[in-house]
Amino acid sequence: MDYREEEMARLKRQRTRQAIVLAMQSRWEEAVIANKEIIEVFPTDVDAYNRLGKALMELGNYDEAEKAYSRALELDPHNSIARRNLAQLSYLKRTQLLRKGGDQKATPDIFIEETGKTGVVSLYHLPPREVLARMAAGDQVYLRVRGRSLLVENAQGEYLGLVDPKIGSRLARLIEGGNQYVAAIASLSGNEVRVIIREVFQHPSQAGRLSFPPKVTEVFRPYTRDSLLRYELEDEEEYAEEAEYPSDWGDGGTLAEEVPYYR
Repeated sequence: MDYREEEMARLKRQRTRQAIVLAMQSRWEEAVIANKEIIEVFPTDVDAYNRLGKALMELGNYDEAEKAYSRALELDPHNSIARRNLAQLSYLKRTQLLRKGGDQKATPDIFIEETGKTGVVSLYHLPPREVLARMAAGDQVYLRVRGRSLLVENAQGEYLGLVDPKIGSRLARLIEGGNQYVAAIASLSGNEVRVIIREVFQHPSQAGRLSFPPKVTEVFRPYTRDSLLRYELEDEEEYAEEAEYPSDWGDGGTLAEEVPYYR
């Protein structure tokens, strides 16, 4: 390797570290700029396109994020991160179109329980009461993946709560793998909100994986940071297949950084 190549390699490492740090700090606007600067110099850097796609997704710029992930897939047709996030983007864009219609009541078939495909979950770390006061049983809600967590939002994009991590982390991975779900408020009273979630599409790559296995849905418990860590350790083996790339560059932040109203 000559001097020029060494300098270019050093520059790439330096800028990559900077882009990763920005993502880990959720500084998404700066992360977009940093990754674009990398791509200008290294136009075939697949990881930079994936990081760019992630930053754009966090900013809600789904069309540009789709372009970034598509370019990553062009450069590396077997890139699982780009493929998985393109599937999630497809789901998010459809959800965005539904939200433009305002509040909607869920269709009755959401409430038909089907073993393995339907589950009722309690939400934790709820928003201020004035937000919940605008909601009612039967209102359709939407799922949003945030790192390994699963958030629930209303049609206006307002945060409604966090799904228990034992089932939330599982559903988050399935959504990133291409599964699609619909959800609605099952009951709402006082400080308790329960949401019914139904699988409406299973991606071929998730064949044989139940969205709501009995051992997961038997008990829904509030959690602390310690229990969240325990759940993540239990799932460590399942996450190992994704170890080749810290997929979302920034999902390792604290819960307080990731979830609104958890302060």
